[in-house]
Amino acid sequence: MDIADVARRTGVPASTLRYYANKGLLRSLAGRGQRRQFPADTAERLALIALGQAAGFSLDEVAAMLVEQQVDRQMLLAKADEIDRKVRRLQAMSKGLRHAAACPAAHHLHCPTFQRLMQVSASQGKRGRSAAKA
Repeated sequence: MDIADVARRTGVPASTLRYYANKGLLRSLAGRGQRRQFPADTAERLALIALGQAAGFSLDEVAAMLVEQQVDRQMLLAKADEIDRKVRRLQAMSKGLRHAAACPAAHHLHCPTFQRLMQVSASQGKRGRSAAKA
């Protein structure tokens, strides 16, 4: 398939297709300087890339799985556990925000539940910044 056909059929811009090909996520059948051609399974590979990104995998992690043509099941389980932790944290945040919205305290800062929510958020923010520096 021609790059324009792939872009039209999948909705993925040609610039993204070229980027993915340069990163090794897609195989281009044309040589340098020629209009890129992609194999018939390109739409399926793009769907796998989209799924990997939606699950939080980096493009490098997705590329490694596609190159090996074998999904690392331990990596999938670890990512699923990470998503579960995020879901629990977001549900707790939602519950705290709903409580704060309905709290009878005169000011949110006087609400013990809102105070705990702020403390948890602050401690998670510190951990996130520490991890980013490492």
